[in-house]
Amino acid sequence: MNFTAFLAGAVLAVSPTFPAAQLQQIVDSGGAATAVLRVGSQAGAAGPVAPNAYFRIGSVTKTFVATVILQLVDERRVRLDDPIARYLPGVVPDGERITVRQVLNHTSGIYDYAHDAGWSTNRWRGDERFRHYEPEQLLAVAFSHIPYFPPGADWHYSNTNYIVAGLLIERVTGRSYGAEINRRILKPLRLTHTSLPGDRPGLPDPHAPGYALVDGKLVDATLMNPSLDWAAGEMISTTADLNRFFDALFAARITSRAALAEMRQYVRADKQFEYGLGLQRFRLPCGTTVEGHSGEILGYTTYSTHSGSTHSTLAYTRLPGGDASTAVIGLFTAVHCE
Repeated sequence: MNFTAFLAGAVLAVSPTFPAAQLQQIVDSGGAATAVLRVGSQAGAAGPVAPNAYFRIGSVTKTFVATVILQLVDERRVRLDDPIARYLPGVVPDGERITVRQVLNHTSGIYDYAHDAGWSTNRWRGDERFRHYEPEQLLAVAFSHIPYFPPGADWHYSNTNYIVAGLLIERVTGRSYGAEINRRILKPLRLTHTSLPGDRPGLPDPHAPGYALVDGKLVDATLMNPSLDWAAGEMISTTADLNRFFDALFAARITSRAALAEMRQYVRADKQFEYGLGLQRFRLPCGTTVEGHSGEILGYTTYSTHSGSTHSTLAYTRLPGGDASTAVIGLFTAVHCE
């Protein structure tokens, strides 16, 4: 396709007080083909995409998984400072010394299976992108490596932690982790545009296509089997549903206030953010702190950021080789600082 013509055809649909210019800059930066933003009840889209488009949300899935586990904590079926081996005996090496809390906040030291070549949905995998993967296969890759550090000694983001977390939900409840997310979160909050696709390779309509660079050419990378991410990042949603989910979460409508406080126990992660239990906390250049989670999967980036009563979710389709980061920070500044 002629991508210059594609971008030239970009349109913008916004509300009067919406930060339209900053949203458009994400596409104009050359780092994104399309972008959708929702701030409260206002929604806008830059590029040829509808404001209510579906996106792959990647690691924002982790917040849903952590929320279910905190609900199980509320029900006294799980304790955060118990060893993971109590719930998954023999599954995690050294599981007697790794706590549920360390799994959820990435201080377990467990190796990230997605760092192995061919085991990440952030990279083009050719026909392999349609393969089905079992969680045990992902764990086998992770556990073939030595841990990053002893449990609790440091912080390292690891998708493997949330594969373990998904299995924890299944072992404790006797149902699939997806069924529990659906029963406990999606149905009560009426998140009818959020799904766990399993082996289904496509997205509902309307959706924006994701792209990858293959042999110097831009190709449509929308279709994939996301079971390689499973509980670490397989979900599909919309900006409206994600705002509704985080609004309910931070209002303590789907967990107890005590459980929410545990989720907000942040540890130092890297220069960009701190990490709690399935939550990230970012500090913007203006000094404002926002909470939520980010997600990346081949072709798609999502940020759900929340500060006080302001709930915003940005989703965009990435262009390989481009960089929209400066424009994204400008957008968040406009939303949360001004």
